[in-house]
Amino acid sequence: MTMINQLANPTRFMALSGRLLPWIAGLGAVGLVIGFYGAWFSAPADYQQGETIRIMYVHVPAAWLAMAFYTVMTISAVGALVWRHPLAEVAQKAAAPIGACFALVCLITGALWGRPMWGTYWVWDARLTSMLVLLLIYLAIIALWRTIDEPTQAGRAVSILTLVGSVNIPIIKFSVDWWNTLHQPASVFRMDGPTIHPSMLWPLLICAIGFSLLAVALHLVAMRTEIMRRRIRTLTILAADRADRTAGMAGYGSAAE
Repeated sequence: MTMINQLANPTRFMALSGRLLPWIAGLGAVGLVIGFYGAWFSAPADYQQGETIRIMYVHVPAAWLAMAFYTVMTISAVGALVWRHPLAEVAQKAAAPIGACFALVCLITGALWGRPMWGTYWVWDARLTSMLVLLLIYLAIIALWRTIDEPTQAGRAVSILTLVGSVNIPIIKFSVDWWNTLHQPASVFRMDGPTIHPSMLWPLLICAIGFSLLAVALHLVAMRTEIMRRRIRTLTILAADRADRTAGMAGYGSAAE
């Protein structure tokens, strides 16, 4: 709890994130290089899907991260509404564009993967549709941030919308279990263990770790940018108020003379 309270201070967060960023980004890049090498040169082609299975190494991590970033936004929304955490709104705003990008990558790679497998780029499958809804929610949240100028009011409105939209996350996760869909059931995170062969599983997990570390680095950069933007906005408002008071005092002095 003490560590969380310390990180609640934007100045301390800026200092710590500045030191961690190069390491996180570097490890993420190394992870992607190793993961992609394994995906292209070590992992075999699927006996049914052939070489198109390699889309999985981008598609699956993108889907995981699209949901993970919305989960981060949901936790941040609770932190902003309930505990008024100083960085909660910043984390929430910074996560939205990144999560939206991963959702878009997931849909595009899914369409490219679905064309040779299903014979079409798009079907109104439960998981595809719920992922599209997630992208639309992301876009609505980004638009709402841009609509309201005052950060506190915008953060409160976005937090409420984020909490309402969070109901879609379990729908995406369990859609293959609740409805008859074209997507296969979960094959990595299962109670009885993964069903993917280790030659494919390890490159997939390494790619997922690499993507996750780079996504964390992007999130930290976006948070740092938002903190600086808010500081500049505050300084601009204070300077404008000071100028108005100075002008008012000068006008009062002239009138007194």
